[in-house]
Amino acid sequence: YNTLFNLKCKNTDRYEGKDTFSLLADPIEIHKRKLTLWFSHLPQEEKQFGGYFSPETMHVDPLILERQPEDRTGFLSHPSQTPSSPSFTVEELFEPTRICCPDRGPTVLLYGAVGTGKSTVLRKLVLDWCTGKTLTHFKLLIPFSCEDLSQLTKATSLRDLVRRKYLHLGKTPLLSGEADQAKDVLFVFNGMEKMKLDFRIGSTELCSDPNEALPAGVVVVNLLRKYLLPEASILVTTRLSALDRIPERYVNHYAQICGFSDPDRQRAYFTSRLLQQTRESPQNHEAEALIQLLYLNLQRESQLATACFLPSYCWLTCATLHFLHFTDANAPIRTLTGIYTSFLRLNFGGEVMGMGAGTGMPIQEHHNSLMLYVVRTVGKLAFDGVTNKRTSFSEQELEQWVGGKTKTDEELRQLAMFRTDVLDFFLIPCAESGKGFPREVSENDERRYVFAVPAMQEYLAALYVVLGENKSALEKLTRQVTVAIGQAGEDVNALISILSKFIPLRIFALFNLLKLFPKLFEQISSRNKGKIARTMAAEMFRTEDSFNEDVLDQVEQHLLGVHGPQPQQLSESQPFELYPIFMGGLLHYGNRVLLQQLGCSIKSTTVSQITQALRKYLVRELSKPQPPEELMDLLVLLYEFQNPRLNAEVLHSIRSIRLSNVRLTPLKCFVLSSVLSCAPSSYHLQELDLSSCHLTNHILEMLLPAFRHTSDLNLQFNSLGPESCIILRDLLLDPKSSIRSLQLCDNPLLESGACILLEALPKNQSLRHLSLMHTGIGDQGALQLAERLHQHTGLQELNVAYNNIGDNAALALVDACREHPSIHTVHLYLNPLSDVGKQSLYVRGVPREHGGSGRRVKVLASVTEGSDVSEDWHPILSVIRENASSWERERVRQQLQVFLRDLEWGRQQQQSLWKRLHFRRVEKGVRQTLRMLERDTLPRPTGYSK
Repeated sequence: YNTLFNLKCKNTDRYEGKDTFSLLADPIEIHKRKLTLWFSHLPQEEKQFGGYFSPETMHVDPLILERQPEDRTGFLSHPSQTPSSPSFTVEELFEPTRICCPDRGPTVLLYGAVGTGKSTVLRKLVLDWCTGKTLTHFKLLIPFSCEDLSQLTKATSLRDLVRRKYLHLGKTPLLSGEADQAKDVLFVFNGMEKMKLDFRIGSTELCSDPNEALPAGVVVVNLLRKYLLPEASILVTTRLSALDRIPERYVNHYAQICGFSDPDRQRAYFTSRLLQQTRESPQNHEAEALIQLLYLNLQRESQLATACFLPSYCWLTCATLHFLHFTDANAPIRTLTGIYTSFLRLNFGGEVMGMGAGTGMPIQEHHNSLMLYVVRTVGKLAFDGVTNKRTSFSEQELEQWVGGKTKTDEELRQLAMFRTDVLDFFLIPCAESGKGFPREVSENDERRYVFAVPAMQEYLAALYVVLGENKSALEKLTRQVTVAIGQAGEDVNALISILSKFIPLRIFALFNLLKLFPKLFEQISSRNKGKIARTMAAEMFRTEDSFNEDVLDQVEQHLLGVHGPQPQQLSESQPFELYPIFMGGLLHYGNRVLLQQLGCSIKSTTVSQITQALRKYLVRELSKPQPPEELMDLLVLLYEFQNPRLNAEVLHSIRSIRLSNVRLTPLKCFVLSSVLSCAPSSYHLQELDLSSCHLTNHILEMLLPAFRHTSDLNLQFNSLGPESCIILRDLLLDPKSSIRSLQLCDNPLLESGACILLEALPKNQSLRHLSLMHTGIGDQGALQLAERLHQHTGLQELNVAYNNIGDNAALALVDACREHPSIHTVHLYLNPLSDVGKQSLYVRGVPREHGGSGRRVKVLASVTEGSDVSEDWHPILSVIRENASSWERERVRQQLQVFLRDLEWGRQQQQSLWKRLHFRRVEKGVRQTLRMLERDTLPRPTGYSK
């Protein structure tokens, strides 16, 4: 909001289009309307929430405490330190009853660390004044951006300064200085730390004339001195480190903004952002559930509660949850890396290291941004933690990585400012297990610090690497020498003089081929980019955390907490799976543009070199089988990268995507479809396994683009009902799809769903295998299937097992399959078939001696075929073992007992000892499955491949 505030205050008269307020006579009303127009604008980052709310409805007042001058530096670093003194609003500090001197307007200094909401409070204050909700005793409120004022080089008077920013106020008598008219004026100065204010009489002359031209800083100093318009009231905001820039005698009230000190304020913020945008929509109930889970997690005093003490982190939490749960395929592309980059731009956009106190000179030039300083200090600490698999840091480590080896007074001032204003924004005291508040530290115990949001450590570490801040000593040397060569030109003496500063003369002979040095540096640089790509691929496919949940689930669990049994970590080392994903996302052009605004430049050549190397490593790793969770993480990486060409080249090496048992949310489905959409139309997956992925009808629609690239589609063990069959029917009718195998086992399709699906048979010629096992189609569904089979001549295998199909419907279906030109196998086991019915089915499957097609149709109705053991007894038993844990136990137990009776009868018919032993072997397998079912030791369903 700092950047937005500065933009609005530069010139409110510069508005595109016709000035609709030019006909108004009262300049104050013009002023109010224009301020309302500009301060109602939301930053670009806010548009991701849908734009269904106004700035007024989404605002939640943070905690504001009035401080005495002696304790103003004792800032809060945690909500547990909140004093018992009552909180105030900014408006209350300007109440007429609090004014001690009628001839002088009060000066209020509002201060706080980065992210506490100073600019947001001011924006709401301005809007409320414009609408007459507050500060009604002020006739005029004039906001200024101190960053804007610091850029003015020409001397100007106060009235001209106001006229320059607000043309319509140029002739207002309230600023004439006559009588006490200025008592109705409130000046607002946002970001006072960005101005070089000098209150020494010898440096800043006194001025009481609003029409006298002076430097902008001198005008502001005289306003604060109450020498210029003493009756006017003033509100100043600044950071903690700049409190002493304004002498204590010029400040009437110190007010500290402390963020959200309790879960109720945080919940109000989350409700305003997540609930109002979904009002009167199906997502409303989901948003309410999210807010409730979030509130429970905050009430547990989790580490998240400590982070959400700062409103900025509440914004990040809402943005992340909105990204995870309310992804819309029709909305603009958003990525997790983009959210974190936007978050930093909101808080650090345009921020530099600051001004030297009392020196009158800037500490750093404009190119050394505050964000770049964060990367080189906190990012270096984050990179060390990721490298060594650590998430907490001691005070000594903070001193080592953040403090470093400081040499000059300017560097010490930078460090002191950074520690006061920024360090607590990223690092907070480590909480006890299950609690978010810092524990008491004993004499022999050292307090440790963690990142306020765990993902921020991985983001800053990735940014530190991609920016090239982890160069080796040789790389830094070669960069310096290359720059020196360019500056020296052809002057050999100057060249030798410069090189001698970097290279000892005794080894100078090693650099005789100076003309080749730039190429040597380019080779070293390219090798470093290859190392970055290799690191990304290695972190993405780490074997020790291969079976963890995918990264999107991990992010969600941090925000909403873990309910039920805690997940078991297979490795003691902390997995950092977002780290390589953030590295890929930072290479996206959109994120690089935002980082450029923060003073962090990633060159296109760097992106090209890393991308080329990354493609090679990804293709190599994907030649090995990957667990479903790791494969989901890879898809997220490719999505975050937003590079269609790279995605297409990597997909070329992928022939199957198996995401079985991965909880597919709408976001993950959008990621999958988005990545596959980068592939050419000729690209086809051999298999797309989405079994046990919690698919629903709405999610299925999002996956249609991915289905068109698939030959073998596995949708088993989901929650697809009859309405889902409409989508699947349209998929089979789509000329762009080439589905050869469709597996719908254990979905409640019912008879109505099966009938809808069968409507696609006449026009679809690609389908070869159709599995409708345990879908509830019943006798009528089987009869409908028997009637329509002749309309599709390419089907080869049909599975309707466990569907409550009786003898008559089963016989009709087998007859239809026997007349079909290509069907060779029908699965009918686990249906209530009589012994006579099974024998008839077996006989019907044998080719006729006279007439007919003469083909044999394999009918799998039991582990036996007549008096012989079925050659497919083992696949049937394997299917039951794999899926019985999710089926009706009693129904499966009865079927297994029927198998035992069939085996006993068949064994008694055999004369051969060898065949009897074979029956005994199969019978042993059935009894073992029955015992496993009774002891509940069957494996969890993994999906049936038929």
